[in-house]
Amino acid sequence: MEHPNLDYIKEISGGNEEFEKKFLNIIQTEFPKEKDEYMENLESQNLDESAKIVHKIKHKLGILGLQQGYRLAIKYEEDLKYGDTKLQGQFHEVLHTVEQFILKIA
Repeated sequence: MEHPNLDYIKEISGGNEEFEKKFLNIIQTEFPKEKDEYMENLESQNLDESAKIVHKIKHKLGILGLQQGYRLAIKYEEDLKYGDTKLQGQFHEVLHTVEQFILKIA
């Protein structure tokens, strides 16, 4: 399983630590809210709204270096639009990995 990292953030920051901190703060603030919103919509069987939130989350996965997670999110987002949740378990594993990473870097 791949692990989140800060390589992309460090690359685009050009060594600007203030930028890195602000970027990380955005991820640390937005990700938990988006995950909760996703879970609420999923539990309510509102799969279209779940797909919209997966769309937001997938970009954070890419930023955190989770290329496989990003590709999974693309597929899962499309599947949700058609009522297919078969990738839910795998996607939740990726969400858990990101949660643990965010807690570690906080």
